[in-house]
Amino acid sequence: MEGLVMKSTGSWYIVRTEDGEMYRCRLRGKIKLKDLKVSNPIAVGDLVEFELEEAGESTGAIHHIAERENYIIRKSTHKTAHSHIIAANIDRALLVVTLVSPRTSFGFIDRFLVTAEAYDIPVTLIYNKSDLYDPETAQYQNQILKMYDQIGYSGIICSTVSGQGISEIKELLAGHKTLFSGHSGVGKSTLINQLSPELELKTSVISDYSDKGKHTTTYAEMFELAPDTYIIDTPGIKELGLVDIPKEELSYFFPEMRERLNQCKYYNCLHINEPGCAVLKDLKAGKISLTRYESYRSIMDETDNRR
Repeated sequence: MEGLVMKSTGSWYIVRTEDGEMYRCRLRGKIKLKDLKVSNPIAVGDLVEFELEEAGESTGAIHHIAERENYIIRKSTHKTAHSHIIAANIDRALLVVTLVSPRTSFGFIDRFLVTAEAYDIPVTLIYNKSDLYDPETAQYQNQILKMYDQIGYSGIICSTVSGQGISEIKELLAGHKTLFSGHSGVGKSTLINQLSPELELKTSVISDYSDKGKHTTTYAEMFELAPDTYIIDTPGIKELGLVDIPKEELSYFFPEMRERLNQCKYYNCLHINEPGCAVLKDLKAGKISLTRYESYRSIMDETDNRR
């Protein structure tokens, strides 16, 4: 039998067949994934083949995973030198970020965007909690939206309190498998409840002491909102370590640097202190965002330290 993995709890998987039947499955033996050391060999969004453990039963054993079109991956927080696949075979990702309560760092945003670029996954930035903005924060928000929009990442400013941006997000979802991701506390579950109230996902209050969110989503899970329209809710991510991107290739996953790759004096330019570097020239001229360049240097430093 064939099916789509709708939920992963680490040891058991909920698999839905084409006729809509749900089966509780586990992995049969070990499945090797092309030199990829992962803490979860199966992820939400995977297409799998399985056999029923007994005729007429609703439990099965997965014995094959279809080749993935793409996936979003991060470093595992539990196993050293392992990675964790957040979701597979997705059409787009919505990264929910906040400027307030809690604030999402540019480093986190840019690491997510690099990961998505590496696997050709389009990303829209969802700037949530706009109802908490004062006039100065609202102005700053527009500057950030413009900065990312100029390099190809569109954004939507939204609020689950005022309803701002909700209809725009709904339009993005139709006919796609969409991943929702972001830090804990940015309002992913509340936002998904606005988009599809019948799901009734759990939400929690932000801690006044730490201004950080608590994990309300424990496991990744996919929900069908309408025919061919799915959303994947994922646990909040504290840190997003990049996986398997050599420093020599990193700039390719920054669109504003990629379009200047053939303009540097040296073909292997790392855009740090090389003479004749087009990226540094345009950075100095204000044509490349210093914020984005600082993220690039930070990731580059991490890569050096890992090696």
